Amino acid sequence: MRVTVLGYQSPYPGPAGATPGYLIETDQIRLLLDCGSGVLAQLGKHYPIYELDALILSHYHHDHVADIGVLQYGLMVHQLFGERDPYKPLPIYAPEAPHVNTQSLPYRNATAFYPVQENTDLTLADVHVRFLRTDHGDGDPCFAMRLEAGGKVLVYGADSGPGTNWGSFIREADLFICEGTYLDHNLPKTPNGHLSVRQAAELAEQHACRSLLITHLYHAYDSDEVLRQAAAYTVGNCHVAQIGLQIAL
Repeated sequence: MRVTVLGYQSPYPGPAGATPGYLIETDQIRLLLDCGSGVLAQLGKHYPIYELDALILSHYHHDHVADIGVLQYGLMVHQLFGERDPYKPLPIYAPEAPHVNTQSLPYRNATAFYPVQENTDLTLADVHVRFLRTDHGDGDPCFAMRLEAGGKVLVYGADSGPGTNWGSFIREADLFICEGTYLDHNLPKTPNGHLSVRQAAELAEQHACRSLLITHLYHAYDSDEVLRQAAAYTVGNCHVAQIGLQIAL
């Protein structure tokens, strides 16, 4: 698998930035995990959108889904231009609730919606995907994803607070993509469904993850400071998300 960071910022994109979106490639498939603001513009630096095989959404907060509407428009245009099969909508795998969000995911022949639950198992070409509900605070489902392909394991933690019951879900993952929404100075006293950089590092260390990518960062954070606050992670390489960063597993 190869991971390309298309967007990582939150709650909104900084100049020339993008909110969460990650391109996952294997020999057989191109998957997009989340589709935040600015993600499609970044994807276009690598592939045209009509070459995507599937989109998987962790949840429906705006910073993770803002580009879906324009993705639908774009795919429709490429079908009209003959560049994408007009009878093959892009599958969108996403939480089955809230209905107010799911009802907009099917769009003409451009996109189709496939609901997922915590016990859903997907096989997409050579990638096996499992889901875990995270502690994200507001009652609506948010799912982490465990992707396995070619003997490698990638876990995308999505948005997850300290109350997430990880179990063995991330144990010894080859890459753990984990949010670090807060630095020490702005970590709320009451948990609110997000982790700090320090908590992300401690979590990856505890579960012996072989590498760590810290993401979901405010665009003005200093990367060196993020690394300093991630010092608890010593098992493998610690990456601070940047647009265009590629990691091969």
